[in-house]
Amino acid sequence: MKQNFYLRCMLLLLLAFVLPVLGFAQAKNVISTFRVFPKVDKVQEFEKALASHAQKFHTGDVKWRVFAIQSGPDAGGYHVTEGPTSWEALDSRGDLGSAHETDWHKNVAIYLTDRQSAGYSVYIDTLSTIALDDFTDKINITHVYPKIGKGDEIVKIIKKLRKGWQASGVSMAVYAASSSGPAQYTIVTRYKQGLKERSPGFRKPFKEVYESIYGEGSWNDYIESLSENTEKSWSELLFLRKDLSSK
Repeated sequence: MKQNFYLRCMLLLLLAFVLPVLGFAQAKNVISTFRVFPKVDKVQEFEKALASHAQKFHTGDVKWRVFAIQSGPDAGGYHVTEGPTSWEALDSRGDLGSAHETDWHKNVAIYLTDRQSAGYSVYIDTLSTIALDDFTDKINITHVYPKIGKGDEIVKIIKKLRKGWQASGVSMAVYAASSSGPAQYTIVTRYKQGLKERSPGFRKPFKEVYESIYGEGSWNDYIESLSENTEKSWSELLFLRKDLSSK
């Protein structure tokens, strides 16, 4: 009896150590993205080829959501997101096979310019107000680049903003770039009710909401802190192209 008791205790202790590690290892919080820019006279051909490629080769963990970039320096380009997935799954992703590679290079890439970019981002639940997979068709992406050594300060700023977002009822997903150029936080506004959410009067001015939480003058403190800790920031509008995305 004593041996059985000790054995059960050891098994429980082992599970207590192993289960959290397994849960962490399987977290699907990684998004891979890339941007491409078709030749101006080959947009229709490109879109047809891209849709065919996405729907043939990209399902499950490698499912694609394709956005048309509407504004900002990359307007006219296409923003493709893949995932969410885990780092462990990316380890074994590979190139999806020779048929996939051949189709991309011979049927899609022929319509592209040389301009492109790619990266990885990790979703941060504690800074967001919406679930990772609760997507919308219209989004605003704000790219925030902290000064060197000021990443923690930017996180503190976003944590305070989060309370205001929650009070305002806005849907915000926050990501940190990973091995993808300069340190960057991307703050994605997901418009659950469409672009009318941007209209004056749709919600109480965010400054008022912020100061109702943190006190009079706190908005100016926020602006000052943002200026001190941010290298640069810019925003853009993107619209989902369901017709070009995975089915």
